[in-house]
Amino acid sequence: MSQRHVSLRGTRRPHKPTTTRRREANPDAPVHVTVTLRSPALPDADHLPSQGMSYKDFAAKFGASKADADKVEQVLGGYGLKAEEVSLGTSSIKFKGTVKEMEAAFGEKLGIYHNPVQGEFRGREGTNELQIPADLDGIITGVFGLDQRRVAKRHATAPAATSLTPLAPADLENHYNFPPGNATGQTIAIAEFGGGFFADDLTAFCSKYGLSVPNVQVVPVNLQPLTLQQIQALPQPQQDMELDYSVEVNMDVQIVAGLCPGANIVVYFATFDQQGWVAMLNQAIQLKPVTLSVSYGLAEEDQDWEPAALTEINKRLNAAAVMGITVCVSSGDDGSDCDERDGKAHVEFPSSSPFVLSVGGTMLTGSSLSGADEVVWWESPGERTNQGGGATGGGVSTKFPRSSWQNVNIPSVNSGGFDGRVLPDVTALAGPPFYDLILQGEGCAQRRHQRVDATLGLADRPDQRPAPGRQARPVLHPAPLSARTERDRARPVGLQ
Repeated sequence: MSQRHVSLRGTRRPHKPTTTRRREANPDAPVHVTVTLRSPALPDADHLPSQGMSYKDFAAKFGASKADADKVEQVLGGYGLKAEEVSLGTSSIKFKGTVKEMEAAFGEKLGIYHNPVQGEFRGREGTNELQIPADLDGIITGVFGLDQRRVAKRHATAPAATSLTPLAPADLENHYNFPPGNATGQTIAIAEFGGGFFADDLTAFCSKYGLSVPNVQVVPVNLQPLTLQQIQALPQPQQDMELDYSVEVNMDVQIVAGLCPGANIVVYFATFDQQGWVAMLNQAIQLKPVTLSVSYGLAEEDQDWEPAALTEINKRLNAAAVMGITVCVSSGDDGSDCDERDGKAHVEFPSSSPFVLSVGGTMLTGSSLSGADEVVWWESPGERTNQGGGATGGGVSTKFPRSSWQNVNIPSVNSGGFDGRVLPDVTALAGPPFYDLILQGEGCAQRRHQRVDATLGLADRPDQRPAPGRQARPVLHPAPLSARTERDRARPVGLQ
């Protein structure tokens, strides 16, 4: 085995001014990583198959080779790393080892870092890329889990005042002219990154609206969800954070349950870091649900993303599209600033992936639901704050090219931009008058990413669902919006 190391492209992690290194990582502390492997090229967004593949067929045609996996396992084993799970179909291997062993294998000194949003976390920064054993050059495409910083951000936000009554499931069905059906026999997956699912609240919600309680399966990917009792026992700052995450979890489940009470709902819980994204998508691909709801993201250009992570996450979204899984992703809640605050327009990933259905936000204005106007969601100051506010994300990608099916002429407002993928693809209610839900036993009006679940619910109705194994995007994608409308959506946060 060669002891020489080479750089792993796309893994450089530059220093961020808001992040400080506090100390070295404990050399004996355990570390779990996901190593991704090379695999055959997938069809691009313009050449997806007309029928989705089964996971078995996909793994046979597009999975990593056993020879590559065996070699990676052997070489990294020489550094003390132990393979926990080998998945040729998702081209990945889970390894465990100590900090010291990981540092030897990947040529990086790990530390404990701190930033104002996350607090302390294990990570790495610097001008160098990760180093991998030279024997594995060209075989390993990514190593995820060494750095645990979050790559999806949320802010608590107070609901704005509205004269309209929050929408019940029937209101939403009528407003968007949903066809009959309750998604019986379908499996719907939801991605979550913290908090917990409160079954009693779902039961109360379904009872309130005379709905059957759907089967909900909670799947810990690499994160164990908390019960309400466990959350309430936490110190106050951590309790507030986990309750905020739990709001998102239970909103997602209740909206899907309200529109698709006959479905089987699978809720994945993963860590907020790059490894969590890869691991969650690996699980979803193997399950092959009809649809996957993703309510989180981060600006494409944010330095917390490694380029290799965007590539590997997008590769898994590509795999989902090849298999006929429709992945519905929120386009964001902070306008085109995407919480970057650099004066440029941004779009969020993974909503910017050409393999997902990007869902933007609207709001209703007027004194009654029947006579309300549905307009682009924008509430002052155009981003989420503790005092309210928010705006739909959207614009032109700087990372992903525009597919041929997006026959629109919408330039980026940024200097030097190219004709990237335009988002969102569709829109649904994200702002006032919100959705009527139950949280911790009490009724409340909530909003944000539930437009994703509303769109997902439509995708699973029998009259809207595509032929078996096909994505719903061709069914739901409307006629191109005007260039003016899209340019307006791409304006920096704070502008109306």
